[in-house]
Amino acid sequence: MKNSIIFTALLLLLLAVSLLSLCLGAVRISIPELLSIIGHKVGFGSEVLFRPQQEAVFINIRLPRVLLGMLVGSALAVSGAVIQGLFRNPLAEPGLIGISSGAMLSAALLIVLEVPVILAMKAFLGYYALAFAAFLGACLTTWIVYRLSMRSGKADITTLLLAGIAINALSGAFTGLLIYLANDEQLRNITFWSMGSLGGANWKTVSTIVPFAIIPIAILPFFAKSINALALGEAQAMHMGINVHMLKRIVIILATLGVGASVAVSGLIGFVGLVVPHIIRMAFSSDHRLVIPASALLGAVVLVFADLVARTIVSPAELPIGILTAMIGTPIFIYIIMRERKKRFF
Repeated sequence: MKNSIIFTALLLLLLAVSLLSLCLGAVRISIPELLSIIGHKVGFGSEVLFRPQQEAVFINIRLPRVLLGMLVGSALAVSGAVIQGLFRNPLAEPGLIGISSGAMLSAALLIVLEVPVILAMKAFLGYYALAFAAFLGACLTTWIVYRLSMRSGKADITTLLLAGIAINALSGAFTGLLIYLANDEQLRNITFWSMGSLGGANWKTVSTIVPFAIIPIAILPFFAKSINALALGEAQAMHMGINVHMLKRIVIILATLGVGASVAVSGLIGFVGLVVPHIIRMAFSSDHRLVIPASALLGAVVLVFADLVARTIVSPAELPIGILTAMIGTPIFIYIIMRERKKRFF
């Protein structure tokens, strides 16, 4: 009963934030006008209360942008929740295992280098080239980290963390070298991509990310009980009949799928995967049967709202969304660190 109330409240909050995002902006759309547009599109209602410009903005710009924000926010938050459960550490997040840094390095390679292979890939993939490169880099980096963590055929969590830190540092170094070699235009492209944005949202982008985001969002909640058992320790989880090594593999693959696809279409958006699950834990419960689906809803709320602020606060210009999530997330992250430190001290 309690969980149902929480989910209902988060759904209503998501609906409210989505309506605000659909209505507010350079072109204002009132609720009656919004309902008239929707009714007109689905064939209900003959009265037209909207201007053609409002319909075009709603259909081609705001609706795909809100949907993309929901998918990216949910995927990042769910991935963060399960990575924290896997590491048994509320300060963990997907970037620890190299997902974000690998995507960043691959994107920088595509933007800066003009070797025949990359030029051919750009020509073949066109619009999807940068997204494909970022996704491929995220998957490749995570695979390398996972292989480095293997010991006697089993993934060791401590080694996984250390390997992730090392690969993050190496990816950062190569990305820095590429930034040094970049010309002004390339440097600008890398900088804006690294700050994250939903400005490129359209129906092609949404259709591209849907399968990659929906799979982890839909499947990971089914592993909530196993992740709960893992909180007691790997040995205890094994005694309870859980295949811990298979669980690690599945969680890492699905988290990489969600985060890699999200970073590919929106650039680097920090703190969502770290802060959102911890807010759910602090406010409600540490039970992953609640944490994972609630994180999906709250992640969508946070990113849709952050995007609304990003595109209206300096209108008609647009603030990179990664700046906002960092400004919101950093104080919360510091609070989490201080709270954990106080727990250990006492």
